Formats: sequence, C-alpha cells, structure tokens
Amino acid sequence: MRCSTCDEKDCYTGKDCTRIKELVVDRYSEVSNQKLMKTASGIEACHYMKLTRVEELITFAQGMGFGRLGIAFCIGLEEEARVLGKILEQSFHVSSVCCKVCGIDKRDLGLARIKTDRYEATCNPIGQAMILEKEKTDLNIIVGLCIGHDILFTQYSKAPVTTLVVKDRVLAHNPAGALNSRYYRKKLLPSG
Repeated sequence: MRCSTCDEKDCYTGKDCTRIKELVVDRYSEVSNQKLMKTASGIEACHYMKLTRVEELITFAQGMGFGRLGIAFCIGLEEEARVLGKILEQSFHVSSVCCKVCGIDKRDLGLARIKTDRYEATCNPIGQAMILEKEKTDLNIIVGLCIGHDILFTQYSKAPVTTLVVKDRVLAHNPAGALNSRYYRKKLLPSG
C-alpha cells in the first residue's frame, strides 16, 4: 500500500482496493471497538472544526464513560502536564507520571548520555505504564514522550493510549511543521 501517493483516493467514495473490507468490518462489530468508533465518529459529526484536541479528549473520555485518566509526560513538558491535569481534574480522577520516575541511572542500562559529567536519569516509559496500570486508569494520555519511549509506553500500557503532544524539541512540539514548511521540506527532500 502506498496511499500517500494515490491521487484518486476513491476510497473516500467507497472503493475498496484492499480485499480486507469484510474482515475489517467484522472487527468493528466487536463491542469494545464499536463503542470507540461510535464515540469518535460522534465527536467528528457533532463538533467538526469546533473543538480543540483537549476539548475533544474530554468529550471522548466522557462519551466512553471513562472516570480515571492517566498522563504520561516528559519532564520537559511538566508545565503543560500540570495545566492538562488541572483541566481534566474538573471531570475525572487524574494520575500523572513523569518520564524520569524511579530515577534509573542511564549507566545502569548502558545508555548514551547527553552530559557525561553528571548523573543522568533515563526516561522510564515501561515504569510509567506500570504505575498507571496500578492506578487503574481507563485511558492514558501521552504528553511529549521521546520517540521510542512513546512506543514502549504504548506497548506496555494496559489502558488505551492517545497522544496529545508529540515531542519535537526543534519545532515547538509541532512535528507537522517539518511537513508544512517549504524550508524543512527542502532540507528533508533536497532532490525536490
């Protein structure tokens, strides 16, 4: 599949070029998937271009009947996590876990360090997932975890995971900026 290079996008009007449509439709008939899809589709249908992602998150969690939300955040975005926590606490029980939880030394895991002249704790996405599991969260929210750490967190999280903030230290946590800016496109695709 290379949908990104397709100019027709006939799937938008019903064409199936995959031969898996029936199998996929069967998966959506599973109760847990059906509820997720109905809630997400309802938000899109009722609030299209009206709600921010934070507002959509709240509406989605309420629509799903979630009561306990977890925030797995990067220490570099602790202020954003604090604000998000205050917003969410108006409607939910919120637990939050910093990426440096447990204070594990990078040297203990044989990991590269940014500064070799001082102690450097590693990010701990598996620990974050384990702690939020103990908190019995219904939904976990990623706020700026590093690339790779977000993957491990998602892999080990027992609750479903959504990403609110994607870390991009260069583009103010807006990785789409590299795709939207002709300067970055030229840098990343020098041949055109």
